[in-house]
Amino acid sequence: MVNSFEGIIDLFVLASTDFERKLAAVRPGQWGWPTPCTEWNVRQLINHMTRGNLNYVRLAEGGTRAEFLRLRDIDALGTDPVGAYTRSVRECTEAFSRAGALQRVLDYPLGQVTGRQALAVRTTDSTIHTSDLARAIGVDDALDTGLLTWISNELDEIYAGLAETPTAAETTHLFFAAPENDAAHDASLQDRLLRRMGRKP
Repeated sequence: MVNSFEGIIDLFVLASTDFERKLAAVRPGQWGWPTPCTEWNVRQLINHMTRGNLNYVRLAEGGTRAEFLRLRDIDALGTDPVGAYTRSVRECTEAFSRAGALQRVLDYPLGQVTGRQALAVRTTDSTIHTSDLARAIGVDDALDTGLLTWISNELDEIYAGLAETPTAAETTHLFFAAPENDAAHDASLQDRLLRRMGRKP
């Protein structure tokens, strides 16, 4: 059951901390470099992550899907991208740690979900984008084994009931990249998951 995700706040913090480690490795000349997400450079990817966290905070506080979409690409980094991202993680963690937040039904853009499921989606997004950022700036892209295992085991439940999912061939792919289905039989857990999420490891 989606509502039975245990320890989701800790998993979100773990995924966010892993992303922050990669963010700290970004050098001054790399902000405009391309990423595996072809529509974003490094700065835009980091803004997507930061703005996403802030939009989840708004959802947890009663925000609407229309508001979420309207704010989705607005700059949230200013002159301090690392600080802005770190603050967004703290604010998102605090918002979902409040009494009742995980049980509350949120007006998520792809359908109404509980706070618990929304944070599971956010944790998955954070994990995959950690690999995107690492590959963009040329650092080790190994992801946390525990996160990989959890996402791989729970992927269908994480996106259950949403209008689009990352593994559905019939989706419009406005929110998720189209899955890659040519993984070798001996591919690693990380490579298999990344391909399911539309990446080419």
